Amino acid sequence: MLKIGDKVIMNDKYKVSEINKRKVFVVITEPQEVCGTMSVWLDGYRGCYAMDGLTKIN
Repeated sequence: MLKIGDKVIMNDKYKVSEINKRKVFVVITEPQEVCGTMSVWLDGYRGCYAMDGLTKIN
């Protein structure tokens, strides 16, 4: 489960723009359900992103 402060990258589950590939984002909200999908908001990304499309990094 992701939490505030975790560092993540977007994985290949969904189409990711070239600009966001390999970019490290920081989770800025606790997970919450959005339209039936568990999602989080990311620093530097507009809107929320589905948790299953993110990979936590160390």
